[in-house]
Amino acid sequence: MTNKKYKTLVGRVALFVVLLLIAFPFIWLFISSFKYEKDIISFPPRIFADKYTFDNYVKVWTTIPLVNYIKNTVIFAGGVVLTSVFFDSLAGYAFARMQFKGKSALFYFVLLTMMIPFQVFMIPLFIEINQLGLLDTYAGLIIPRMTTAFGIFMMRSFFVALPKDLEEAARIDGLNEFQIFIKIMLPLAKPAFLSLGIFTLMNNWNDLLYPLILTSSTEMRTLPAGLSLFSGQNISFYGPVMAGTVISMLPLLMIYIFAQKYFVQSSAMAGMKE
Repeated sequence: MTNKKYKTLVGRVALFVVLLLIAFPFIWLFISSFKYEKDIISFPPRIFADKYTFDNYVKVWTTIPLVNYIKNTVIFAGGVVLTSVFFDSLAGYAFARMQFKGKSALFYFVLLTMMIPFQVFMIPLFIEINQLGLLDTYAGLIIPRMTTAFGIFMMRSFFVALPKDLEEAARIDGLNEFQIFIKIMLPLAKPAFLSLGIFTLMNNWNDLLYPLILTSSTEMRTLPAGLSLFSGQNISFYGPVMAGTVISMLPLLMIYIFAQKYFVQSSAMAGMKE
């Protein structure tokens, strides 16, 4: 075996080991969702069991309003994706291609907001949403997240990289800034939209604290919030909790499989510089 082939083999083995370490918790979760309770809590723990059952999925489906949780999560996460991608792209285009007074200072201020953790302003946000009468509503969940600093930064990074000849030719043809954005920039920014949409969907679909604070009724709970309450009320029933977690992961897993190239591309664009 040549030195090059040996290095290739070692690299593939190392990659497989890393992949196995990353995937192991998900494999354990999926297998355990079909186990009986006694096999899940057995000591020493075992990956595989002697017998498997679908009762965990039946129990989580009949014990909690899982369909309602899924509906709320789709409306919340989907609404945030549609509005956030649109407004982030507008702001990103303005910061990248337009000239106005205080642009740099305002953009740096937007970036500084990324350093503020949600725990710092969650109580003022709750008070504000409550006083506006939007607590426990879809609007109260979606409106505060209709734009994000990360999304603005990401879209700006994409628009900065586009050649300026495109908009100059469009201005010669008589198009205004909004027409240039809609007719020229939007078609070119499709990969950026998809990648930002994936990021936004994953962050909001899996978010626990934010919807847990802004919802108080069972009818408005999202999947993570509903499963966390189910876990707290049924602490001894690990099987149904794992089954519910698998159900909540499946949509994101399918989306990621079909759009992983855009997800990788989004990571690259997030680090682009002028």
